[in-house]
Amino acid sequence: MSRANPLWGAPRIHGELLKLGFDVAQSTVARYMCRRSRPPSQGWRTFLSNHADGIAAVDLLVLPTIAFQILYCLVILRHGRRLWVSFDVTANPTAEWISRQITEAFPWDYAPRYLIRDRDTSYGPIFVRRLRAMGIRNRPIAFRTSLCRYD
Repeated sequence: MSRANPLWGAPRIHGELLKLGFDVAQSTVARYMCRRSRPPSQGWRTFLSNHADGIAAVDLLVLPTIAFQILYCLVILRHGRRLWVSFDVTANPTAEWISRQITEAFPWDYAPRYLIRDRDTSYGPIFVRRLRAMGIRNRPIAFRTSLCRYD
């Protein structure tokens, strides 16, 4: 019954067997059902290799100077070719400044589908609105996770 009806699960087959007069438990039916070999689903590595052209990442890095000033560097990367799209330095990163950098880095024709970023407070509502206007989906990473690896 399990081979003839591959969409039926153990509860359905158990019900059909009860209608035919066979008194068996549903757990017994589940134990003796044919195992279906499903094709393996794609993993993260496969997903990223298939969709890498449509993914970009943005991150703010802190740059201390010799004069003990703190500068912030905005780095934008495309994952398809692992190329630096843009980077710029400022002493005061605001949401407007970051939004302008995104607009300059991705003209309308070359905007990625997804933008991965951390949950820094510098990315304000203005930044999110600019991404929506450009057709880019905003994907913040999990809290206390790092985009950059320092290996």
